[in-house]
Amino acid sequence: MAPKVLVVLTSQDKFPANGNPTGWYLPEFAHPYEVLKDKTELVIASPNGGEAPLDPGSAKAFENDPISAKFLKENKSLWTNTQKLADILPRVAEFDAIFYVGGHGPMYDLHSDANSLVLIQEFAEAKKPIAAVCHGPTVLIKAKSTSGEPILSGASVTGFSNTEEDQAGLSSVMPFMLEDELTRVTGGRYVKAAQPWGEKVVVSKVAGSGSTLITGQNPASATGVGKEILKALGL
Repeated sequence: MAPKVLVVLTSQDKFPANGNPTGWYLPEFAHPYEVLKDKTELVIASPNGGEAPLDPGSAKAFENDPISAKFLKENKSLWTNTQKLADILPRVAEFDAIFYVGGHGPMYDLHSDANSLVLIQEFAEAKKPIAAVCHGPTVLIKAKSTSGEPILSGASVTGFSNTEEDQAGLSSVMPFMLEDELTRVTGGRYVKAAQPWGEKVVVSKVAGSGSTLITGQNPASATGVGKEILKALGL
């Protein structure tokens, strides 16, 4: 039987600071999906369930990316009818790994979502792989082990950098800078690619549990995250 991967999308569709649309970022779901779809069973969830908002800017920015364009055209059912995170909690034993798609949306809802934090704790406790890309690693900042230790304590990690946020022109509307928070909670173990927008995937271990922790810096890192999820599942 194929391993089951829980894919988590944001339910946040607007930037609180200006009301502009946001959501999850197209290539950060499309590219890992391409890697995972034939070897795993994927279940898609979000805090609110139902339709998880796709960041329209990401569809525009990646309209000439064949994998993203194909995914957008053929797989709409994946994000228009997501399961509620609360409904996943009693079934966590069914899953073999969890993956958080990026986009700016997670900075606002999944960052502090109580159900998400319990899920991360349970996946860590069960020594199952935990993965996130771009802004997705924000979900790990508040996550704690059952003993109360931060999941990221002593782990190496990456995520969207301050320079990339500045270049995207969105630093002023962020609730915090992801690089700064990841640096703080890991005790200075945040790392990034030599150049902004370069590929960077970091594989580390969750404090205390030994669960594999996979983080990717930006859209260019999404395929690599998918490949590391397969590796962590022994595929």
